[in-house]
Amino acid sequence: MIYTVTFNPCLDYIIQVDGLKLGLVNRTAHEEMLPGGKGVNVSIVLKNLGHENRALGFLAGFTGAEIARRLRETGVEADFIEVAEGMSRINVKINSDGVETEVNGMGPAIQPADVEALYAKLDELTAGDTLIISGSVPSVLPGDIYERIMARLEGRGVSIVVDATRDLLVNVLPYHPFLIKPNNHELGEIFDVELRTREEVVPWARKLQERGARNVLVSMAGEGAVLVAEDGSVHESPAPRGHVVNSVGAGDSMVAGFVAGYTESGGDYEQAFRMGVCTGSASAFSMQLATRAEVEALLAAL
Repeated sequence: MIYTVTFNPCLDYIIQVDGLKLGLVNRTAHEEMLPGGKGVNVSIVLKNLGHENRALGFLAGFTGAEIARRLRETGVEADFIEVAEGMSRINVKINSDGVETEVNGMGPAIQPADVEALYAKLDELTAGDTLIISGSVPSVLPGDIYERIMARLEGRGVSIVVDATRDLLVNVLPYHPFLIKPNNHELGEIFDVELRTREEVVPWARKLQERGARNVLVSMAGEGAVLVAEDGSVHESPAPRGHVVNSVGAGDSMVAGFVAGYTESGGDYEQAFRMGVCTGSASAFSMQLATRAEVEALLAAL
């Protein structure tokens, strides 16, 4: 089974406002309401690609109930901890004249007992399972919760994928995650360098391998992506051609595509990488997350 963990899921309210004017009444030209959060996005795309998975994390209030309902509509198994206080976030994504602006909510008051309930669910994972942990950690949770989870599952044969930034990412490297996915800016921040091209990314991705990561997948928006794999191979690709409509969830989609491609190919890194690149782009080229048909169309053209 593939599991995802989203510590702070949300409803993404994505709106198009032509000529946004601050301080005045604006009206939307288009709007979408979608369940969101990095792990939630991964779960939806995995299901769209035909892979059963179970979404874990924390939900609260009427917004939490709506997130779970919408996830079940997509076919994802929602197995969240219900938090008693507060409500799950509504994140507003405003697209206006080619500029994206985000306003993100806070999330519920997660208690230590809620965290223990999540740990109990994770204790059910066994050899051959895949766990994808992604996104920021709310201030109400332990700052080292990524490390705690990986230490708890160490030695069980669970493949763990981590999509996080800065210390959250660096601190899990001693636990040898199967895959990490920084973007080029996040990778550059770790080493205080600026990385603009795919060639520049490779040596710095190898440094993360030296620290413990097995595979390093680096997303680079319009520049494409790079995979430095544990077998020593390096795979790189420009981004598929297309018009970017909505970048929300594109990186999460790349993770989902990689895991799906790796599973379907029996562990072929080239196929996993190509699937990841095309899945990320398919989501960027659509108001909603990538479908199997959209991904296959890009794969045929890559």
